[in-house]
Amino acid sequence: MLSELSHLQERIAQSEKAIAQLARQDEKAQRLMQLRGVGPTTATAIIASVGNGHDFDSGRQFSAWLGLVPRQNSSGGKAKLGRITKAGDSYLRTLLVLGARSLLITAKNKTDPVSRWALQLQQRRGYGRAVVAIAAKNARMCWAALRLGEGFKVPV
Repeated sequence: MLSELSHLQERIAQSEKAIAQLARQDEKAQRLMQLRGVGPTTATAIIASVGNGHDFDSGRQFSAWLGLVPRQNSSGGKAKLGRITKAGDSYLRTLLVLGARSLLITAKNKTDPVSRWALQLQQRRGYGRAVVAIAAKNARMCWAALRLGEGFKVPV
């Protein structure tokens, strides 16, 4: 069992190296990895799932496809927003949420605008909601980076 575990760990390391190499060679993946909270695995998974993002008309539509937007229960002119829908690709949503957690953890040591925004959001809304909001924002920026190409400017 121990030798099998060792063999599996070697295969996982080889797979991670292959994914990192693919990400370094792909222009779209490099553009996505400029965003904080998006690494080689997330970038290549997004590209494999959505290509250049032309299937979605907006970043919000892409976020909704991932299930990172609130559920709407509207009736009688009153809009009620609930928890996230969790519809769509759970693997991509999980990768974006993990990246958002990483961003929030490292934000405590940084003073850039994105880190300050993330920390203020956490203080205002709590850890869980902040993580989902950061993941949704990263999803929208990923869509913009894919759709706009070279015209996309990474927020500093």
